Amino acid sequence: MLYVFNVVLPVFLLIFIGYICGRTGKLGESASIELNRFVVWLALPAQLFSYAANTGWETLWQQGFIVAFLLSCLIVFALVLIVSLWKGRDLAAASFNGLSASYSNTGYMGLPLCALALGEDGLAPAIISTFIVFVMFALATVLIEIGLLSHKRNHEIFLSVVKSLCTNPLLVAPVAGFVWASTGFSLYEPIAKAISFLAAASTPCALVSIGLFLLQKSDATPTQTWGISLAKLILQPLIAWVIAGPMLDLPPLWLSAIVILAGLPTGTGPFMLAQYYKADGSVISRVVLITTVGSLITLSLFLLWNSGV
Repeated sequence: MLYVFNVVLPVFLLIFIGYICGRTGKLGESASIELNRFVVWLALPAQLFSYAANTGWETLWQQGFIVAFLLSCLIVFALVLIVSLWKGRDLAAASFNGLSASYSNTGYMGLPLCALALGEDGLAPAIISTFIVFVMFALATVLIEIGLLSHKRNHEIFLSVVKSLCTNPLLVAPVAGFVWASTGFSLYEPIAKAISFLAAASTPCALVSIGLFLLQKSDATPTQTWGISLAKLILQPLIAWVIAGPMLDLPPLWLSAIVILAGLPTGTGPFMLAQYYKADGSVISRVVLITTVGSLITLSLFLLWNSGV
């Protein structure tokens, strides 16, 4: 449990620091907006580009794991989306809810946790899952665009969606990274260093921004936020285990990895996307907080059970 705590605690502390800075006035009302702009347009794209540019395809091509993890994400996304629509949410809001319930914090928490729990071999599934959540990000972006433009004609919606996908820095960056990786060239060292500096700023700035955003009033009901949080921490890892274990019979290491990765708390990506579209991020910010704290319990219990303790 200690290493789970050691991974989760910094996330919670950075959110708490942002909250305290906002509550005491050390960071003003515009701080959350400006921090988000920095993350969306500079820091997070740099991180995504770096991940893609430094990962070889041969490491990522694990069909069974890809199918199991992607299906667990898609099923949870679809279930939460449908329930949200049934409860009267529009397509954009329902898409944000679905993404919040299926978007694991693989980059910041998945990599170190898998390395600690499973050793060096645990890094491969963590890296693969990081790119799978990009797929969920793109899917949510398409649905959000359709929801926001539902009053327009079909061809106008199509053109707008294509334009959004091609200009969204959070989607363009990993694609550019893959393209660069395919060339086999190395980045000029000063440029690579600048990208690494920006990438390192992504997670702390995003988490501090979430803490600031928690100060804002929300119309979200506890049922909504807790429902999404339970879908993320309980339902998704359960579905992933069923697909990867009984159905596909993946090796033990990959089976353990997929449960850990599916059971991670919600990452900051959905919150960043909400800020990009100037949508209400209050539900997402609370889901990030709840799942981050809750994952300390759920992941610790799984790791204790998995180790036979």
